[in-house]
Amino acid sequence: MTGPDLVMERNMSDCILCEVSGNIATITLNRPEKLNAISYDLADTLMAVLDALEGDDAVRAVILTGAGERAFSAGADIHEFSRSVEVGTERALRDFVRRGQALTARLEAFGKPVIAAVNGIAYGGGCEITEAVHLAIASERAMFAKPEINLGMPPTFGGTQRLPRLAGRKRGLELLLTGDPFKPVRALEMGLINAVVPHHTLLEAARHMAGRIIRHSPLAARAVINAVTRGINLPIAEGLAAEGEQFARMAPTHDLREGLDAWIGRRAPHYTGA
Repeated sequence: MTGPDLVMERNMSDCILCEVSGNIATITLNRPEKLNAISYDLADTLMAVLDALEGDDAVRAVILTGAGERAFSAGADIHEFSRSVEVGTERALRDFVRRGQALTARLEAFGKPVIAAVNGIAYGGGCEITEAVHLAIASERAMFAKPEINLGMPPTFGGTQRLPRLAGRKRGLELLLTGDPFKPVRALEMGLINAVVPHHTLLEAARHMAGRIIRHSPLAARAVINAVTRGINLPIAEGLAAEGEQFARMAPTHDLREGLDAWIGRRAPHYTGA
């Protein structure tokens, strides 16, 4: 069974679409009538698709976007979440908070580069997904917000932790405490996204970024992601130890020897991921 076939078989519903072209997988959050709100089913299906893609050696990078013209994701499915709250705190923590935190942690630590192509509003959980992924490009039509405080609650998918780390404590708190929407230019200034592009070029820009990455060794890309994810919140000495550990794992690989030989021989490298 091919990698793409495996991915599609793992889809338990049509709330997630996945297409593999070459070495790049494009995942689409597919609830446009609900502004791609993150239901429990969508979160679980997305996790299953990520598992399948991580095990597919042919897939070297992942693009994550939203269906329709209006939204990347408007955040959590509030109607569904409210029913869990009605049952009680433990149920809401299990169904909603832990599920959402597991999803964003999975995206953050995913072993292949994940690029968000933010095509519209990215509110609440949609913004938290953008915070968690490795790279993000936004359409000029995109809008961001941390509106959970309007519901009488803090963010629960990691937003109180990742946004201040990306934007700085005071800017992060302003957005978390006011709930005010902000434009992609401000998201770029704060380090939440990498670029703002015309709407019609969004997926092309994301694929171009993915192409700039997958020309390199997949093992080296994984090592970079692991070192950054593990080390970013550690004291510098511990972070440097994590960096050294990732190099030690690369040292005996074919890809490192190939990279060195290609540089010395002034030729293009041919990486195998081994």
